[in-house]
Amino acid sequence: METAHRRKGRAARRSEAPARIVNYRHLRHPFTPQKVLSDDAVDAIHAMALKLLEDLGMKVLLPEARRIYADGGAIVDEAAEMVRIGADMVGAALTTAPKSIRIRAPNAERDLTYEDGALIFSPAGGCPNATDRIRGRRPGNLATFDETLKLHQSFDVIHKLGPSAEPQDVPAHLRHYAMMRGQLTLADKPLFVYARGRGQIEDSFAMIRLAMGLSDQDFTDSTWATTVINTNSPRQLDKPMAEGIIDFARAGQLSVITPFCLAGAMAPVTVEGALVLQHAECLAGITLAQLTRPGAPVSYGGFSSNVDMKSGAPAFGTPTHIRLAIGTGQLARHVGLPWRSAAGSAANVADMQAAGENHMGLWANLVANATLTVHAAGWLEGGLTFGYEKFINDIEALQIIAELCAPLATSPDDLAWDALSDVQPGGHFFATKHTMDRFDRAFYAPLVADLTNHGTWTAAGGQTATERATAIWQQVLADYTAPKGASDRGENIARFIADRSQAGGAPPPD
Repeated sequence: METAHRRKGRAARRSEAPARIVNYRHLRHPFTPQKVLSDDAVDAIHAMALKLLEDLGMKVLLPEARRIYADGGAIVDEAAEMVRIGADMVGAALTTAPKSIRIRAPNAERDLTYEDGALIFSPAGGCPNATDRIRGRRPGNLATFDETLKLHQSFDVIHKLGPSAEPQDVPAHLRHYAMMRGQLTLADKPLFVYARGRGQIEDSFAMIRLAMGLSDQDFTDSTWATTVINTNSPRQLDKPMAEGIIDFARAGQLSVITPFCLAGAMAPVTVEGALVLQHAECLAGITLAQLTRPGAPVSYGGFSSNVDMKSGAPAFGTPTHIRLAIGTGQLARHVGLPWRSAAGSAANVADMQAAGENHMGLWANLVANATLTVHAAGWLEGGLTFGYEKFINDIEALQIIAELCAPLATSPDDLAWDALSDVQPGGHFFATKHTMDRFDRAFYAPLVADLTNHGTWTAAGGQTATERATAIWQQVLADYTAPKGASDRGENIARFIADRSQAGGAPPPD
């Protein structure tokens, strides 16, 4: 009778929504950071990076940036556009750079705390193309860009927005209006802004202020926008990136300084040598931000891997990528700053290679304790393409990682003494009260994975994970509803966009 009652209860619960609730919005790293370098090696890399900046210097193409460096005590060769930065300047910058940054979102419940120990995921970014099983590979357009924002918004394990598929059908001088409008009207997570010239940065900041009803002071007193600053390795900072550092610092917005050092191409072939270059370039960018405005929000960053020495193509998820990520984490902690890393894949389609490379990159960033992992979902072809099915399958991986963030407990119920007492040797735990009370929320319910046996799987159509992912993203888009306040934000910026577009927009820099 008791067994029948339990079975009936289990059947009834299967018709109800699962009771399992896990907060994926605000994650903290569950594991102690790992090391690939000894403490002495970290000291040596830091010392050599400082020597590189002081003895060899950085080529800085923006005259204004060179003036800021010079005013801060750097030795500047105007003819060669070279800037030599002293260790004392770097040390001062590391003193004023904030260790914890609150990143605001249109929905305050989506605000992030950017600091050591936080675990933040951002989707694939900077992709000029998109691909899915239904429509194939194609250049990114506005419709695709908006679709990717809907996908970002629909999964809590994606914590901030990213430019997954750039709308190339919108002229470059008007594109930032479309991209900012999409973010503000289709989502409510923290926003990104490309550093593509002062006009576009200024317009984007203005749209955020108008959409959110912020005064200039309200805006500069909080961090409402983030940008990624890529150096031109080796040892060069171009004009748009230097302007981005300066303009974001002055406005109190977050610059994520990220050298993209591919060992064997733009960086030395050794992991240690690549880390010296990456560390030096990152410290140079952080120093410029702090010279511009002491205390400006800035993030240490590194996205380094190796190239295929046969073709020169970038590779991801490799042993070198993993070692560089973990080493970057050690260097970031050495200077005391939160930091950004990245996952990604060089695969051309959403196959086992794509999954394996991204999973290895995600795992590297997890054990490296990266604050922000960019390109966490959807990245194909080394960033040339955003994959819809790839995104969904990567979400599965991210949600599994997020599950690891929930701490384990040691209460009597957790230790399951009653269940252990109920079951005789050789028995099973399916029907115990302990199991029946928890079966609908005890384990992670897969998003994509099929856990049925071969016969059941075959009878259901024998679909691969890629094929199942197609149905998921299609359903997500079909059911999508914009978040609360989105239409109001759109109305607040409509006149600004119309007027600025009619006036000619804001061309990107040459």
